[in-house]
Amino acid sequence: MTEVTIIFTISAILFASPFLSRYMRIPTPALEIILGMLAAYFGFLTDIYLFELTAHVGFFYLMFMAGTEVNLKMFTTLDKSLFKKAILYLMLLYIISAIFVVYLDVEKILIIIIPTLSVGLILALYKDYGKNAPWLNLSMIVGSMGELVSISLLTFVGASLEFGIGFELYKAIIYLVFFVGGIVIIFKFLRVLFWWYPEIKTYLMPHLDKEEQDLRLSMGIFSLMIGLMIWLQIEIAFGAFIAGIFIATFFEHKADLPHKISSFGFGFLVPIFFIYIGSTFNLFTLGDFEVIKTALSITTLMIVTRVFSSLVFIRYLGRVDTFRFALSQSMPLTLTIAVATIAYESHSIEHHLYSALILASLMEVIIAMLGIKIITFSKNKSTLK
Repeated sequence: MTEVTIIFTISAILFASPFLSRYMRIPTPALEIILGMLAAYFGFLTDIYLFELTAHVGFFYLMFMAGTEVNLKMFTTLDKSLFKKAILYLMLLYIISAIFVVYLDVEKILIIIIPTLSVGLILALYKDYGKNAPWLNLSMIVGSMGELVSISLLTFVGASLEFGIGFELYKAIIYLVFFVGGIVIIFKFLRVLFWWYPEIKTYLMPHLDKEEQDLRLSMGIFSLMIGLMIWLQIEIAFGAFIAGIFIATFFEHKADLPHKISSFGFGFLVPIFFIYIGSTFNLFTLGDFEVIKTALSITTLMIVTRVFSSLVFIRYLGRVDTFRFALSQSMPLTLTIAVATIAYESHSIEHHLYSALILASLMEVIIAMLGIKIITFSKNKSTLK
């Protein structure tokens, strides 16, 4: 009955989490992780292969959805001075993180984890603050750039943790370099092809689409890229992310496509990933003072590094919006968990640090979203006066 119990439990969480999220004012992904923790604690969720496999597919699909939010063309329209500041911001994130990690003499993998950026929950902020907020639009652009860097580093770290430092790692890096080079060539070729023959895009993804051809092609590209990554032994998440970028960059005429893709992902596959992550967290560790202390330290480091780094935008945004920008960047829930999961499954970090990272990722989301709301309320109140 184990499989049946897991199916019933997942079904209940999938149905209940949106309602509870609105009632408790907690982001749905964070709540799904918490519910996964509780379900595992009471024995409703156990570690079986099918559950784990579906969760991994959900993670790859999440990376695919993240890619669909990154249209490479938007970087060409970005002001050059602002683009330089964005590069400086990303550099400062990694430099400050490295200084903290070396000074505090903690696990070196935190140099990769602390500066991690993801646009997943930044998108959720648009529902509350609209698409006309300069700090939020800038956060989306910079977050997209940071996510590209984070995914690339995730690929390298995944390979080094899987193969170790040696021939297999170097082979994986060579494959990765050739793969990226091939992708760049393909992107440039398709850019020219679609410029000369734009009708090809509408043929592949017609405006009037009764056969869901756009979704079928998207799933085909997603599956093809996963197969290619498995064959080349490169981190699958990277290929899924590239597949998403391909869709966003060349098929922007299908404005509703990202919504279709995310509806399926957030409605089924992705929540299973979050529930699975929650099930791997042992609630008894909440009674471990060291786990709580480590989680608080990681949360503090991630927020502080972003606040300091975001000062490069203070002339553009002003003090209040710079702080809101920094907080919006402090919610890399999905990628933090991704790196932590890869490191833990490769036995590169102990369960203590893995639990602390899961806990820290949840704390960051709650602190950041609550902080942005308080700052916005205070600003609106002072404006009315």
